[in-house]
Amino acid sequence: MSTEITTDVVVIGGGPCGLFAVFELGLLDLKCHVIDILDRPGGQCAELYPEKPIYDIPGFPMITGQGLTDNLMRQISPFGPEFHFSRMVTSLTKLPDGGFRLETDADEIFTCKVVVIAAGGGSFQAKRPPVENIAAYEGKSVFYAVRKMDDFRDQDVVIVGGGDSALDWTLNLQPIARSLTLVHRRNAFRAAPDSVNKMQALVAEGKISLLIGQIGHIEGANGQLSGIHFTTEAGDMKVPATRLLPFFGLTMKLGPVGDWGLALNDNLIAVDTEKFQSSVPGVFAIGDINAYPGKLKLILSGFHEAALMAQAAKKIVSPDERIIFQYTTSSTKLQKKLGVA
Repeated sequence: MSTEITTDVVVIGGGPCGLFAVFELGLLDLKCHVIDILDRPGGQCAELYPEKPIYDIPGFPMITGQGLTDNLMRQISPFGPEFHFSRMVTSLTKLPDGGFRLETDADEIFTCKVVVIAAGGGSFQAKRPPVENIAAYEGKSVFYAVRKMDDFRDQDVVIVGGGDSALDWTLNLQPIARSLTLVHRRNAFRAAPDSVNKMQALVAEGKISLLIGQIGHIEGANGQLSGIHFTTEAGDMKVPATRLLPFFGLTMKLGPVGDWGLALNDNLIAVDTEKFQSSVPGVFAIGDINAYPGKLKLILSGFHEAALMAQAAKKIVSPDERIIFQYTTSSTKLQKKLGVA
């Protein structure tokens, strides 16, 4: 059964621009649901350079990608946005009443009056391992994200990778898996030190297996895995497996956005500079995903675009309501919304 959700605005993309859009929309009493293909907020900032310094955010001589994400999450918390991680919007349809219907690959349906695309350069998509015939197993016993933990309950789980996602899911799935094997090409990990220490403790206790090697070929039938062969220093080794989670990194692609009937400019969404609306009224694009004369791909530019977009979105959601522009520094009403009055 599909899950159906109705809201004012759906924001596609949980990076800095998408998160700040939630803030600007929240100030105008618009309820947001945020959908992102990653398993956490922050977009490229959190996924690709969480500890890399950023020097051009106004008011912050230096802040890391993760620090900026954390601050934005605190800033939008008064508005209670709802997040839907590890899923992709697969379709967008204009409804007869002017609203929109969106579907995700997690079998969800959203109806809303405004769509904000803040997907950076596109959607992050998992890199497929160089394994023959792996596509036949995808979605059945090979997964690139965990959407339902119960899919891995009482299964022989193999996780391949050495970053945060691989280690996080190793720790989270170990209590419910029948067996769990973590495989990495070397005995050094890019994940948080605390996660690495916890993983190594589980190995020492015999609760999970750690294998240093590279994936070779898979065995199974009708989309269901039975075993995976790995190349190690000791030679070929077969590991029993009914579920495989390969974390081989991410690549950026425009994805399904290109099929939504929006005018594009070099694979970017063409928008106006008054409200950053696309060629489809009610669909806005902010941040690196949009294109207009003079565009600068800067986070601060996306923040500016979010502010103007929100004013236009309010007029669509509440066409009969008089909109009075207010400043957070002087408006008691806005300060109450933020919980600081």
